[in-house]
Amino acid sequence: MKQATLFDSCTRDKLLHDLFRAYYDARRNKRNTHSALAFEMQYERELFRLCEEILDGRYTPRPSICFIVNRPVKREVFAADFRDRIIHHLIYNYISHIFENRFIHDSYSCRIGKGTHYGIKRIDHFIRSCSRNYHEDCYILKVDIKGYFMSIDRSLLYKKIKDRIHASASNIHGDISMILMLIRKTLFNNPVNGCIMKCNRSEWLGLPLSKSLFHTPANKGLPIGNLTSQLFANIYLDEFDHFIKQVLRLKYYGRYVDDMVIVHKDKHYLRSIIPEIKQYLSGQLMLELHPRKIYLQHCSKGVTFLGVIIKPYRSYISSRTKANFYSTVNECNKEINEEMMSKTTIKKTEAKLNSYLGILQHYSTFRLRRRMIETYLSLKYLKLIRVSAGYKKVKVC
Repeated sequence: MKQATLFDSCTRDKLLHDLFRAYYDARRNKRNTHSALAFEMQYERELFRLCEEILDGRYTPRPSICFIVNRPVKREVFAADFRDRIIHHLIYNYISHIFENRFIHDSYSCRIGKGTHYGIKRIDHFIRSCSRNYHEDCYILKVDIKGYFMSIDRSLLYKKIKDRIHASASNIHGDISMILMLIRKTLFNNPVNGCIMKCNRSEWLGLPLSKSLFHTPANKGLPIGNLTSQLFANIYLDEFDHFIKQVLRLKYYGRYVDDMVIVHKDKHYLRSIIPEIKQYLSGQLMLELHPRKIYLQHCSKGVTFLGVIIKPYRSYISSRTKANFYSTVNECNKEINEEMMSKTTIKKTEAKLNSYLGILQHYSTFRLRRRMIETYLSLKYLKLIRVSAGYKKVKVC
């Protein structure tokens, strides 16, 4: 007899097809993790089992792995089990397009073609346009939100998601009740409960309490490290973006997660809208502007945005990004010496170096890249790689 399910309108074949697609998306950059390898051993059976759990309403997220990263800044990360990452990609594939159509052009995080480099170029373009290529005065207001991810109200966020999904039901290719069930279980799952600590408790020293899920009030905060968290963070501030563009009518505005930059000719006007921004964030979204991170300066002073210092006619890599690159090179040298140059170690170091070289090549950093490769990189490692022209990429021979 056919097993009864909670979602009769969602056929098993359709859901299986969507799960396989989500699985291939999820494993793209996580194939070598322990949970991904364990899942892949019998991935077809696991996907069928996951499908049945969803249809029966029995799906429950598994414990996350918690650890601290120190670069680019100290953060607390919760890495979901690979099985749950598949669900995150499934949710993303179902709903991202209906929110993408609503997002303003100049929100840059977790969007195809709108990453950090695009955001930096747009802010540089805003400053040049507003100042007529630095021939006229203009001013830059930069603000960010205090403990943004840890301050997000989950109930308010779920209502925003639910309302938009119901309003766009005709554009959703899946059972809406099933999608909302998966979003609820993902959103209201507290990753702190039963989490597996991957590093020592002492690693949390120096991390502000406002940046840790272990110290957030009930029903607050999103874990950093999940695909859904990045999408949900954009959704939460979407109405604020429209307030800036449509109510305050600010033409030159860009946002990357909670880092916001506004460019305008009138310094006094920019100062006058700070209270309005504060009031909207606290009244509508229960968020607070960081009091020590409000920057208002003439365009000639430049602005630091996403690790780059944007100055008139030129852009520099910030000191923190340089320091992180130095530390990465030192780590690579240490790994090469300690691990006896195994293939896995060499591939890891290649990926680490190329991630920084990929960032630096967009800016005037030729001498920095050459110095890092020729002077600081281990001679033992240099014998195993080829360096492209312009020091833009390294590749294992």
